[in-house]
Amino acid sequence: MADLYCPECKRPTEVVFDHSAGDTVCLECGLVLEAHSIDETSEWRTFANETGDNDPVRVGGPTNPLLADGGLSTVISNPNGSSGDYLSSSLGRWQNRASNPDRSLIQAFKTIATMADRLGLVATIKDRANEIYKKVEDQKPLRGRNQDAILAACLYIACRQEDKPRTMKEICSVANGATKKEIGRAKEFIVKQLELEMGQAMEMGTIHAGDFLRRFCSHLGMTNQAVKAAQEAVQKSEELDIRCFHISLPEFLVLRLSNVNSLRRSPISIAAAIIYIITQLSDDKKLLKDISLATGVAEGTIRNSYKDLHPFAVKIVPSWYAKEEDLRQLCSP
Repeated sequence: MADLYCPECKRPTEVVFDHSAGDTVCLECGLVLEAHSIDETSEWRTFANETGDNDPVRVGGPTNPLLADGGLSTVISNPNGSSGDYLSSSLGRWQNRASNPDRSLIQAFKTIATMADRLGLVATIKDRANEIYKKVEDQKPLRGRNQDAILAACLYIACRQEDKPRTMKEICSVANGATKKEIGRAKEFIVKQLELEMGQAMEMGTIHAGDFLRRFCSHLGMTNQAVKAAQEAVQKSEELDIRCFHISLPEFLVLRLSNVNSLRRSPISIAAAIIYIITQLSDDKKLLKDISLATGVAEGTIRNSYKDLHPFAVKIVPSWYAKEEDLRQLCSP
């Protein structure tokens, strides 16, 4: 029993819950305070003579329109009692022998869900990745291709399309051994197949440095004030449209092979360099190697991005966060 405010008694009184009717009743005046309440407890009972291997759940999951049977097929579990062992085991063997057209899809969806859970992604991104994989699998068989790379690429594209992008290194960390190069090739293959199906260019969504900034700052344990300053600095840097002046030959070749007409830093590199600038202006300074570890950007790339941003520090760093004298004392690139 618990105490709730009763409008009839005009004071908190003891109440009792009627489980059969779902009513909460005042013990003193009998007024029904809540009616038809939903019982959120488990819909089964566990008895002392039951083993821990029993699955008491008597309901299934939601329907899945991507599967032929909607995901509502019957699955015969392994026998767990002395009676009916022969029947259960025989039915189980026959079910395993029967061909299930959705078996590979179900396994792929489970793998995508596992990767998404490890990255902390929401259900909408999982569903989008499942849809992408189903479209590609229906259009062209994926035999002979790296399955882990295909699934990781589907998740990468889904993150881009849902405006919750993840870096290729983050995707690679949960891709069950698939390399960045393999995932990149798989992404290009998937985009090509979907564009052939749609007959038009595939919308991938634009990546901005701000998409990664808060997550990187959280990994580094930065204060709210520093995070806010970094966000404003990123926004200012995008408005200024800062180009790359200090760029290595490999970076230049990557940009040219990506058909980038104007040389600009990647959003991830910009985010890492701005975090470095903001932390150098605070009491809690971060080492370059710590920022590199948190962002997945090489230390040399952060240095080059810092060289590009350093001349614009006065314009991009908020005036409320640092004064001009502090900005002049920033270490020269």
